[in-house]
Amino acid sequence: MSATTRRSFLKAGLATGAMAAAGDLPLSAAKRTAADTLVLGRSNIQVTRLAFGTGTDSGAVQAGLGQQEFTRLVRYAYDRGVRFFETAEAYQTPGMLGKALKGLPRDSYQLMSKVTTFHQGIDPQAKFDELRRTSQTEYFDVMLLHWQHTADWPETTKHWQDGILEAQQKKIIRTHGASVHGLPALRQMPGTKWLDVGLIRINHNGTRMDGPTYEDTNHPDNVSEVVDHIRQLKQEGLGVIGMKLCGGGQFKHSHDDRVKAMRFAFQNAGVDCATVGFKSTQEVDEAISNMNLALA
Repeated sequence: MSATTRRSFLKAGLATGAMAAAGDLPLSAAKRTAADTLVLGRSNIQVTRLAFGTGTDSGAVQAGLGQQEFTRLVRYAYDRGVRFFETAEAYQTPGMLGKALKGLPRDSYQLMSKVTTFHQGIDPQAKFDELRRTSQTEYFDVMLLHWQHTADWPETTKHWQDGILEAQQKKIIRTHGASVHGLPALRQMPGTKWLDVGLIRINHNGTRMDGPTYEDTNHPDNVSEVVDHIRQLKQEGLGVIGMKLCGGGQFKHSHDDRVKAMRFAFQNAGVDCATVGFKSTQEVDEAISNMNLALA
């Protein structure tokens, strides 16, 4: 069986399983709060609209809290209803997050991680087993191809795409997607059939958002194109998660910008949910408040 045929076979099988599972889900009226859950696009995965991000400065900010304070912060967010947690192989935080979540019912929260794809000669299944050990989890709810930043990423990552689909068959991963940096990579997302979830940078003024290159610089002139791509992905049935809503930390002194960014992401761009990196309980409370206002 060719790689393309095998990929199509795996994808079709997973889609069939997701449709069957969807039929068992109870119907409920959509609520518009940060702590409410929604189905993330065609993935059939239910997540809270607000996700707890652990990758500020590649996780250095969260790691700097120390395990005890970080665990306290994670449990605080959990108690406030935030049940979607994000980390990545490249961050300093996967092991810390695993310890912080230890003891909580695994089906009471969702865990998203991101795998580094540019290393050569790595067996995806061995890597996913390693990531599960580090994160102290039996499975990941969402696994993303991390930091896709070139126009050819749909072709160059097929080894990992196939690996993720195989891991889904084993129920090690529940759904999958990619995080992109830069317009060359973002422009490839619409029409890429493999994708179920997209993690995309979005805020109201283009701070540390996608531009002609993948660098984390400011691109206010490209905001409208990013929004267009998000809307197109939504039409294709993808779940879209917003990131960099706080401008990668550049809005830390401007509450007004943080409010505007949250409102723009949900009301203008139409993301399903958003991940925000936290370092204090006050930031958790504010993000919940800002999202609730944006969703009202």
